[in-house]
Amino acid sequence: MTTPLSTLAGKVRPRGRVAEERRGRLTYPVVLLIIAGALLLLSLVRAITDQQSLTSAAQWGAAMGFAVPIGLAGLGGLWAERAGVINIGLEGMMMLGLFSAGWIGWQHGPWAAVLAGVVGGALGGLLHAVATVTFGVDHIVSGVAINILALGVVQYLAKLWFAAEGSEALARGGNDKQSPQMDRLEPFTVPGISDWLGDLDAKNWFLLSDLAGILRAAVHEVSWLTLLAVLIFVGTYLVLWKSSFGLRLRSCGENPEATESLGVNVYLYKYLALAVSGGLAGLGGAYLAVLIRMYQDGQTGGRGYLGLATMIFGNWRPGGVAAGAGLFGFMDVLQTRDRPVVHAMLLLFALGLLVLAVWQFYRGKRAAAMAIAVLGGVMWLWYETTDTLPLELVTASPYLTTLLVLTLFAQRLRTPRAVGRPYRRGQAT
Repeated sequence: MTTPLSTLAGKVRPRGRVAEERRGRLTYPVVLLIIAGALLLLSLVRAITDQQSLTSAAQWGAAMGFAVPIGLAGLGGLWAERAGVINIGLEGMMMLGLFSAGWIGWQHGPWAAVLAGVVGGALGGLLHAVATVTFGVDHIVSGVAINILALGVVQYLAKLWFAAEGSEALARGGNDKQSPQMDRLEPFTVPGISDWLGDLDAKNWFLLSDLAGILRAAVHEVSWLTLLAVLIFVGTYLVLWKSSFGLRLRSCGENPEATESLGVNVYLYKYLALAVSGGLAGLGGAYLAVLIRMYQDGQTGGRGYLGLATMIFGNWRPGGVAAGAGLFGFMDVLQTRDRPVVHAMLLLFALGLLVLAVWQFYRGKRAAAMAIAVLGGVMWLWYETTDTLPLELVTASPYLTTLLVLTLFAQRLRTPRAVGRPYRRGQAT
């Protein structure tokens, strides 16, 4: 049955809801202004602290590598929750993708590993669909169970397939904690542009060199999987927001009863969404396996949960997920840098919070502006009275950043209306 798009949109999203979504959405000029302001703050902090790595191509290239698996997990969560299903099991699906990629990769190469990772994650997503959509299991309970189950499964299979006595995997360096190494997936570099941006970055000019260093990260030794992830983000936007399929899928997360009354198979769309969700999380796990050229126990490191945070920070939209993944990836890579670099981030956060406080005051939210200004002042004082940070804080910096960002932006969140709500076929009649 063909469903008129205007009828479907009107029934599943009342006009007040549409207006509310538009008010919570950032326009392109505002986004560009935010990006320009962030670049200016980064340049200023780099000049004040003399921490050149804050805007270096190496820093941002590594941050992009850390951001990709987080962003893919967040995008997986977006597909699931736009269809009305909470997917706490992203971490477990990433584990399945990581293991599948490591298992296939050492035998058939990195591209086969990528495909295996997608399949492994999709199987986890379908298991979540069976539990939540068909049998009506609580979404949180099912997701947590998948995380626990995936951890046990991959550890058991690693002992069975990588550490068996006399096996080829064991002879090639496998054990119960890791698979044998796969071939390296060579990155690509854009000739000419990369060298020119590198020369400009080396001059240490205010703002201009900082911009060159950040841009060079996108053209110098970039993984093909990073390019694939960018295309997937663009494709997700086009499919979910510019196609009839996407409208029907999103309507399942807004008002499944009205959607069913218009002839849409809600169960099918939820199953498809969860298969894609798991596949994207599995691709994030495969990215990690290809990056280090093997499966390694514990390599996901909670990135599935960070992916959920990016989904919430991004207001359930691909562009916001990408921005959140970039932020958390940047903070994640700081763990591998010297502590003075993380210490310099205190100044960046202090200045950013003070700018946000001024904006909130301008909008008339004086209580929020005062609270944000106080927090910014505390960070400024912390920066001025210390020279470094404890190692424990450096390690926890990505998660502390997650809490801070979600706290500050919680008021603009617009969740899909029916997400997490039990749905049974026939409720519309």
